[in-house]
Amino acid sequence: MNDNHIAVIADSTCDIPQDLISQYGIGVVPHYVIWGDHEYKDRVDLQPEEFYRRLESDPVRPTTAQATEKDFEKAFTAAVEKGALEIVVLTVSSAMSGAYQTALNAAKSFFVPVHVIDSKGPTMTLGWQTLAAARLAEAGGDIQSIIQKANQIRHSLTQVVGMNTMEYLKTGGRIGGAAIWLGAHLQIKPIVSINHETGLVEPEGIARTHNHMMDMVFNTFIRKMGGKTPDHVAVLHGNSLEDAGKLIERVQAEFSPKEILTNITGPVLGINTGPRAVALCGYAE
Repeated sequence: MNDNHIAVIADSTCDIPQDLISQYGIGVVPHYVIWGDHEYKDRVDLQPEEFYRRLESDPVRPTTAQATEKDFEKAFTAAVEKGALEIVVLTVSSAMSGAYQTALNAAKSFFVPVHVIDSKGPTMTLGWQTLAAARLAEAGGDIQSIIQKANQIRHSLTQVVGMNTMEYLKTGGRIGGAAIWLGAHLQIKPIVSINHETGLVEPEGIARTHNHMMDMVFNTFIRKMGGKTPDHVAVLHGNSLEDAGKLIERVQAEFSPKEILTNITGPVLGINTGPRAVALCGYAE
């Protein structure tokens, strides 16, 4: 526990690499994957690699359920037992999930102050804000400076996602069946970005081949950075280390950022994005 006794917690969609979660003592509240008659805790009972292998072979499609108030309360209690006197919890976008409201409800009755932040995005949009909060907490920052830092990072973030298929979007009810059929028939690969003001997904274009999709993700990321050079970039992938490696090489050659992270996208998000999806998420300091 840091000297100011402030704990930082995020939900499991943050996609922060495990070594950094351990290094900064970040608490993680898992969401759930429902697969047939079985319920799995995201990244606890069901690891991403196993999830993607099964997703491509199992005719039964999984669904998700968000973490409960009790799950958040359990994480808060664990933080207090480690010495926390105040807690910052960050969640996936409230426009995508009820996790933010659930965390707020859990915070209201908890016996130490809990500050809940809507990250306005998924995966490393949430992850970068969480890491910044945890790093500042470790450096001795007070609660207001930590909240301010997370908000500052959010307004600086750019996140672009490319999906290798539209097939899995239907699982999450994100798009109609007819559009899915047409998209699969035409082998359309959608590219989207995250609006960090609304917390919603916005379309950026479509590709017809996987390589074209990879190019579009990279070029869209550059365009949406608006001429700024990112200092911190995360490369996310749907169980495709080869694709991640190619993007890392391009990011390094184009930007030479101070920090590049890579991780496999977790099951709760992978249900909608599918195998071989890729994402870039970064910001300039």
